[in-house]
Amino acid sequence: MNLAKTLAAAGAAALTTAMGGTMAHAQPAGVQNIVLVHGAWADGTGWRPIYEILKADGYNVSIVQNPLTSFEADVAAVDRVVARMEGPVILVGHSYGGAVITEAGDHPQVVGLVYVQAFAPDVGESTFGLIPADGPPPPIEPQPDGFVFFNKDAFLVAFAESIDPETAAFMADSQVPIAFDAGNTPLTVAAWHDKPSWYQVGTTDHVIPPAAQHLMAGRAGSTVVEVEGGHLAFIANAQATAELIEAAAAGSQ
Repeated sequence: MNLAKTLAAAGAAALTTAMGGTMAHAQPAGVQNIVLVHGAWADGTGWRPIYEILKADGYNVSIVQNPLTSFEADVAAVDRVVARMEGPVILVGHSYGGAVITEAGDHPQVVGLVYVQAFAPDVGESTFGLIPADGPPPPIEPQPDGFVFFNKDAFLVAFAESIDPETAAFMADSQVPIAFDAGNTPLTVAAWHDKPSWYQVGTTDHVIPPAAQHLMAGRAGSTVVEVEGGHLAFIANAQATAELIEAAAAGSQ
């Protein structure tokens, strides 16, 4: 008996059985594919509360893990995930992820954009270039290799104050640094010019001031909703965020 062939056959049979036994969710009306894109100093796990709601409601959801090594690499990471979806897609971006979906949103499968406490640059603008010049300098810590961390103390009180302290501390300690050049790369495309958009404003955001969020949303012609909370209000208000994404999916048919 060839052990390798036996194991392969058994594995294939088990996989077929498992897939055949998977319970299918009822399919929602409208666009069914959602792609979630995180921002700087974070990773895709922050989307889990929204992911679970959307999956329970029957959506096909994928989460991009941005490498944060360059703006071009992050856009490519989104394109790679979108290409694996079948049919039209809603792109959702938080913070720096908003800039990424603005550029990646020109993908032909993308039919709508959702910004959650996010940057929404225009062509020729960069993420860091949209930080208000008249405010205090951002509490970032540049490293010799060109990457930057967010100061831990500032992360806890200004970046993650909307969530519980234990989760905030974990996110601060597990933050993914971003290449400084990624935040300074000008966009060549602004998909919100041609595709509908929705914007969730955090009313007490200390990273992107609410006034700046409203300005970017207004310029993009976005449908705007406000939620109480700061830069991570989308986690603290996961149900409200999921409802906005589902409204975008229904409105982008």
